[in-house]
Amino acid sequence: MPSSALPTYADVVDAARRLEGHAHRTPVLTSRTADAELGCSLFFKAEHLQRMGAFKFRGAFNALSRLDDAQRRRGVVAFSSGNHAQAIALSAGMLGMPATIVMPHDAPEAKVAATRGYGAEVVIYNRYTEDREQISRTLAQERGLALIPPYDHADVIAGQGTAAMELIEEVGPLDVLLAPLGGGGLLSGTALAVRALSPLCRIYGVEPEAGNDGQRSFRSGQIVHIDTPRTIADGAQTQHLGALTFAIIRDKVDDILTASDDELVSCMQFFATRMKTLVEPTGCLPFAAARSHKNVLQGKRVGILLSGGNIDLNRFCQSMAR
Repeated sequence: MPSSALPTYADVVDAARRLEGHAHRTPVLTSRTADAELGCSLFFKAEHLQRMGAFKFRGAFNALSRLDDAQRRRGVVAFSSGNHAQAIALSAGMLGMPATIVMPHDAPEAKVAATRGYGAEVVIYNRYTEDREQISRTLAQERGLALIPPYDHADVIAGQGTAAMELIEEVGPLDVLLAPLGGGGLLSGTALAVRALSPLCRIYGVEPEAGNDGQRSFRSGQIVHIDTPRTIADGAQTQHLGALTFAIIRDKVDDILTASDDELVSCMQFFATRMKTLVEPTGCLPFAAARSHKNVLQGKRVGILLSGGNIDLNRFCQSMAR
């Protein structure tokens, strides 16, 4: 499938076959405390327990596994604040490919260290003054590398959709499903899976209050570009949706919600203290929105995609002390 073609649920099914034996089938967590607080039945898909600590492994491995032998020898380049970086680095190592990752100067040190630890070359840039996409395109052209963007790529989208596919296969149809929204790869892949497996389910993307480009795009009908938002949800510090992701989101998603940094910190505290699990700020976005909209979730079966758990421990401790 060309990377510029709009993926379908059939592509999600194909991705699941490629990922079998490589990606973890992550558990679904529940919490009686959370259910009582919100008055509904919550099912947390624990993608923070995925390989390299985030759902991004699914899309990265699916995309790289489709490259031919000649391209694998030349290698791959990607740009990311951290989770896609680690996912590409790990997947490339598993497939015997060299990888170059363009990462922002203020990315969490734990994510930079892990990316290098998986064997990738890291190129640092300033996210507020430099264009990561142009840097990556230049490297791809100069070195003959395959450029795998973090979200606007058909194979990446299809791979990300396998998380929601597994969730519904395990717990059955849902009334509502909430997923984090940055560039839209997880949300668009999720929408493909949910519309096929639980067609009556309402689907919501959740992004940082400080960077609501997705919400503005969804409600205006055209992609809105913004400056890099300043938020603790570093995995959602995107400036715009992708052409592919927006097309799917506009067609299959019900609405886009937002959450504040303070709400994300509160959710991180809840997960750490009540569920004994570490979830990064971006992964907390859907639960934060569920808490603030609990009046419309009463009595419903609600899926929550916990997208990742990669957070520097110093930052985590600072957040817990807020």
